[in-house]
Amino acid sequence: MKVLVRKFLQKESTAGIILMFVTVLALIFSNTFLSEFYNNFLHTTIEFKIGSLLEISKPLILWVNDGLMAIFFLLIGLEIKRELILGHLSTFSKIALPGIAAIGGMLVPALVYVFFNYDNEFALKGWAIPTATDIAFALGIVSLLGKRVPTSLKIFLMALAIFDDLGAILIIAFFYTSEVSVLSLIMASFCILILITMNKMQITLVSAYALVGVVLWVFVLKSGVHATLAGIILAFTIPLNAINEKRKRVSPVRSLQHYIHFWVAFYILPIFAFVNAGIDLRSLSFEEVVNPVSLGIIFGLFIGKQLGVFLFVYLAVKFNFAKLPRYTTWGQVYGISVLTGIGFTMSLFIDSLAFQDSAMFSYTDKLAILIGSILSGLLGYLILLKVKGKKHCSAI
Repeated sequence: MKVLVRKFLQKESTAGIILMFVTVLALIFSNTFLSEFYNNFLHTTIEFKIGSLLEISKPLILWVNDGLMAIFFLLIGLEIKRELILGHLSTFSKIALPGIAAIGGMLVPALVYVFFNYDNEFALKGWAIPTATDIAFALGIVSLLGKRVPTSLKIFLMALAIFDDLGAILIIAFFYTSEVSVLSLIMASFCILILITMNKMQITLVSAYALVGVVLWVFVLKSGVHATLAGIILAFTIPLNAINEKRKRVSPVRSLQHYIHFWVAFYILPIFAFVNAGIDLRSLSFEEVVNPVSLGIIFGLFIGKQLGVFLFVYLAVKFNFAKLPRYTTWGQVYGISVLTGIGFTMSLFIDSLAFQDSAMFSYTDKLAILIGSILSGLLGYLILLKVKGKKHCSAI
């Protein structure tokens, strides 16, 4: 298990560095003579059509957000399923602290955002934007600190981020669903029934699940429910362990997770960052940057996340619901709490659902996500760099 965690962290930290580079590249494209090319590229219409049976026509940015991100959510679903059954979330004692911390890390930022925007009905749609944590960025920063951060605290951050992702999935399902097509939902339900039947029959061929998963994605997309949820549903129907036709024990979940992790970390998330992080800063004024939506996002990520995570961890330990990770000090826990304010990828994704690229805030919402994430990353790094940890802590 420790070897698997080590490999996971190494990949995530590398992916975080790539995300930083791609974000800077997107900002360069959107703020130079390349901006026209960049915007035309994002809104290039791509059409998929099968006679009169099916037609999907979307700009490139939506193919990324609705299509490629479904694969990202598939990976999240696989990770959650494995951790719930065999990993760091398989017992109450393991899930108590990160689970409680994640609740605080979602609740308090949402309240901070609402405080700034309670009188604007449209702006309130963005209440969930500062509730997310970007695990790739957070672990990328933690990796730079080496042995200063104990293994147990890195695992705590991983588990907290998994709960964060699960919370984001539920938020998207319940709060960011448009008008529903009953026929498409019925067809999607039929696909889910097929997937469950395949699971019960111990079918181990991943390509069979993928084929039904693509059809499921189409029906979920057409239903009005956000298409990325198809990735989560597919993940939970794939067997964790099964016996194949050669009577050998295999793990389709592990195989698929191992295969798509590389593509998600080094292609899908960087592409998502490139098409969503391009903010034109040339015409922004100070008054536009400090609008209530921006302030709600910035303070939600930078203040709300650290306050919510640290306060709920403190209360959980104080009332003996959970214990601090081994070889960990309160100073280190606070540093990790600050790092959870790096929302970036998931915050940008929820932002696209909440405001659907509305021009009302002139991209200041996306700029606020960057500001809140950068502030959280810098302060979290400095805290973890300065605080002293306990002895016997080993790095992954």
